[in-house]
Amino acid sequence: MTETERVVRRVRALFLSDVHLGMRPTRIAELNDFLRWHEAETIYLVGDIVDVWAMKRSFFWPSAHNTIVQKFLRMARHRTRIIFVPGNHDEAFRDYVGTSFGAVDIVTDHVHETADGRRLWVTHGDQYDQVTTCHRWVSVLGDVSYTALVHINRLLSLSRRKLGIGGHWSLADYAKRNVL
Repeated sequence: MTETERVVRRVRALFLSDVHLGMRPTRIAELNDFLRWHEAETIYLVGDIVDVWAMKRSFFWPSAHNTIVQKFLRMARHRTRIIFVPGNHDEAFRDYVGTSFGAVDIVTDHVHETADGRRLWVTHGDQYDQVTTCHRWVSVLGDVSYTALVHINRLLSLSRRKLGIGGHWSLADYAKRNVL
């Protein structure tokens, strides 16, 4: 289907998580394209939307990340309810729970009612993860390790392209599947 043949899909709710704005390896172009072709009455931003952890290590905020934030704020001002549930990577926003930022409601959890009347509890799981809540150093170690793997993966991807080895391969995904 060509772009001129595409039609914007209108839905009741979209649930987005783990965008990690502020981190180098994000898929902002794909998110931007998705938002371009989907309109929702409500968008739930469920944790790790802004990666404050990554930005503390090395500040990174390209214009594409700003564009996404501006898009959410514009949607909130015009026609879309935006509900932001901070996660562990953007936990600094938990200080603002109960407030609105540019028409974006910041909450710890929310109950979404589906079209058929079912009730879904929307929250971020880090609040119930013993590693995150009791052993923060393990979470930080995991985050630093993951970031290192992502950087190493960039070098591997470059080498794979130069060698003509096609296809996407993620060292971080490989490690997640094979550790422990």
